Amino acid sequence: MRRDASEYDCLSHRLAVAVCFIGFTWCAGCAKSSDDKAKASPVAPSKTTYPVTEATLNTIELTEDAVRRLGIETQPMADRSMPRFRTYGAEVVLPAGASVIVSAPLSGTLTLQNGQAMLIPGQRIEKDSPVLQLLPMLSPERDVLTPAERIRFAEAKNTIAQSQNDAAAQVQQSQVQVEAAQIALDRAERLLKDKSGTIRTVDEATAQLKLAEAALDAAKARKAIVDGIKLDAEAGTLQSIPIVAPMSGILRSVQVQPGQIMAAGTAMFEIMNDATLWVRVPVYVGDLDRLDLSGSAQLSAPGERQSSHPVNVKPVTVPPTAQVLASTVDVYYELPNDGSKFQPGRRLSAQIRMKGEATTLAVPWSAVYLDIYGNQWVYEKTGDRTFVRRRVEVAFVADGWAALNHGPSVGASVVTAAVAELAGTEFGFAK
Repeated sequence: MRRDASEYDCLSHRLAVAVCFIGFTWCAGCAKSSDDKAKASPVAPSKTTYPVTEATLNTIELTEDAVRRLGIETQPMADRSMPRFRTYGAEVVLPAGASVIVSAPLSGTLTLQNGQAMLIPGQRIEKDSPVLQLLPMLSPERDVLTPAERIRFAEAKNTIAQSQNDAAAQVQQSQVQVEAAQIALDRAERLLKDKSGTIRTVDEATAQLKLAEAALDAAKARKAIVDGIKLDAEAGTLQSIPIVAPMSGILRSVQVQPGQIMAAGTAMFEIMNDATLWVRVPVYVGDLDRLDLSGSAQLSAPGERQSSHPVNVKPVTVPPTAQVLASTVDVYYELPNDGSKFQPGRRLSAQIRMKGEATTLAVPWSAVYLDIYGNQWVYEKTGDRTFVRRRVEVAFVADGWAALNHGPSVGASVVTAAVAELAGTEFGFAK
């Protein structure tokens, strides 16, 4: 019996040890499994109870008092008959006669007036203002002529007299051309009034008159320079000849320096009058019959967004030009340039109106909202106090209406007043 009891106690001890070992192993496995699960699925630091979706991102819900205070007005989307436009690349150019090169009337040495600064390209000068001084034949240090110089002086005097006669003849010839061009213009206008002439004839006569007037102004300016030459042969001295600006404008280039000895006819400087510029628009010959070239065009910077106040320019008749390799014909428009806002050579986009009209989806321009990235939107009213921002694409703007390539469907109610206030409410910069 004792032996059996001892054996029984030993067996019980072994069984308890085995159970403990199994329990410890199971606990270790549970702990390792829990650690692996924690590493596989970390706990998020935060969570949202109302996830934001794309459908509700641009939705605004106002109170009745807010709708009343903002003064929101709406208008249904509708198809509208609107003019059509086609966009072309354009270039700002100088008109004919807007640039004058002033040359030396005779040989001499260039000087400046006392205290006068040297000419700088780009500076603006006024008409008849003194620009340079020309001392014929002599250097500024000498006043008395030698016998050899007296002979040269006589030759110079003869040359000046001939130049004065030529300048006077040129003025008279230009005056006759102006009178002839005016007569031709009057005749063309009478024929057009009697319905026996054409508008094209009147435009061509107007262009010829402008060219003749520009030639007359240049001839008068040259005559004024030549007539200003004063030579004192009795005293044996020469007086400085003032070189004045023939017109107001900007110095485009200067080719001389003070103290330089000039030969007669050498170019000294060039003046550019940019008060009025031309816009040259190359138009594909296949589009000529589809465009209304008698109306005005709209100018904008390349890639610029549409505006309710574009720069409108009127057509001008000039001698025709074309580019054979590009199969284009140049169309010209007159561009007023107050304050020198535009420069010759600048690239622009020109929208020329096409003949006829087309029905297209349109909204008032006041309904279009432009964000900071240049994207275009409208606010659609979907409920009594609910508004949704919808993306649109504006093709062009005409007469206060924006033609859309795509946008809300016809009949959708869009906001036309208080659009900026709605945007401020949505993005948080207004109350």
